[in-house]
Amino acid sequence: MQLLTRKHLSRREVIRGAGSALALPLLDAMIPAQARGYAAPASATRLCCIEMVHGAAGSTGQGTNKHYWSPELEGRDFQFSHCLEPLAPLRDSITIISNTDLHPATAYSPAEEGADHYRSSAVYLTAAHPKMTESSDYLSGTSLDQLYAQQVGKETPLPSVQLCIESVEASGACDFGYACVYADTISWASPTTPLPMTLDPRTAFETLFGDGSTPAERRAHEQTDRSILDWISQDAARLRTKLGPADRSRLDSYLDNVREIESRIQRIEKYNAAGGPRELPDAPLGVPDSYEEHVKLMFDLQLLAFMTETTRVATFKMSRDVSERVFPESGVKTPFHPLSHHGEHPDKVEEFARLNRYHVSLAAYFLDKLKNTPDGDGNLLDHSMILYGSPMGDSNVHNHKRVPIFLAGHANGALKGGLHLRCPDETPMANVLLTMLRKLGANAESFGDSTGELAI
Repeated sequence: MQLLTRKHLSRREVIRGAGSALALPLLDAMIPAQARGYAAPASATRLCCIEMVHGAAGSTGQGTNKHYWSPELEGRDFQFSHCLEPLAPLRDSITIISNTDLHPATAYSPAEEGADHYRSSAVYLTAAHPKMTESSDYLSGTSLDQLYAQQVGKETPLPSVQLCIESVEASGACDFGYACVYADTISWASPTTPLPMTLDPRTAFETLFGDGSTPAERRAHEQTDRSILDWISQDAARLRTKLGPADRSRLDSYLDNVREIESRIQRIEKYNAAGGPRELPDAPLGVPDSYEEHVKLMFDLQLLAFMTETTRVATFKMSRDVSERVFPESGVKTPFHPLSHHGEHPDKVEEFARLNRYHVSLAAYFLDKLKNTPDGDGNLLDHSMILYGSPMGDSNVHNHKRVPIFLAGHANGALKGGLHLRCPDETPMANVLLTMLRKLGANAESFGDSTGELAI
């Protein structure tokens, strides 16, 4: 803790260098000197919304009976299902909500039949039925994350960040009469303004941590092959002299994490620039061939962004619809999209469940890191609300019933966790989104096709 006579640091303190500025995590020195022995209260809740496409095995008739996704027991005595078992160590922070439907993602007219893969992502956080168009006259709804960003985004350097693992990155029409943008993002600043999502970890790093304020400065940094920390070393050294032992240790650990992430990105770029064979030849140099490595890198960037309050709002699209990708680390060898059309064959449904479990395990990686990151009077998971799920239910038949979702975190006390809530049939998923908005402090009367708030 700082000495009582020492002026405390601003929560917005940064360390600077030539063209670089690095935000800081919450330090004891940022607490007013009069508050000796006082744990800093949490700031506004961090929100992260994660989408995994293609539904889940647990949303099929067979999977429902076998409880692949939804636990058999309700309330607080539930046991984690096969797909959600990786979350078991985080039980007290998990809220499972089952048996909700995302009706606005369905076809509203015969012309829209079959287009579920090209419509679903636009509905996930908006609960609004998108306009069928191949032009630029998009129309969906304002997404949950952006409504919250409008509320808290002015208090942080970035109102929100949007990240992805795969993208269509095409203009105009994709298929079935829908513009590609509907499948390429889950964030909508307004019903007519979809927000682009960042695929390249290098771009995300530079956006979050100010590695060069201009393109010329960024190029200069990359050509010297130096770390952002080299450019801010003098300011960082000066800051260390103002800190107590605990703060110096916390600062050093944070800077080590930044350097480690930057080194991972540099290794990936060096490997990809060498001209060898790539699994993703058209991807930016900063994108690794390994899906798991890419996902964890993007999660680690979000962790640092939340730690430093560079932003409090993030969305993360972990795949894209009709992806043919294979995930070797999962042990499943069948490509993603074909496996999601399993034809209700028991062995294929079970294989799809294993893939769902693998994807959930990657979210568990992020949640565990949040839990182990101190933040004021608790940890980042205490002070966050995380949504994970899919806008599709049974992908084999392209329906949007019994969509697989769960919440994680305590949202500054607004979520108790350790609960499985099974909703009555035909409960809109929009009720989950409305509940989230209200627990985030928004005075929302309704959201999409919501019918009311959930008791969670």
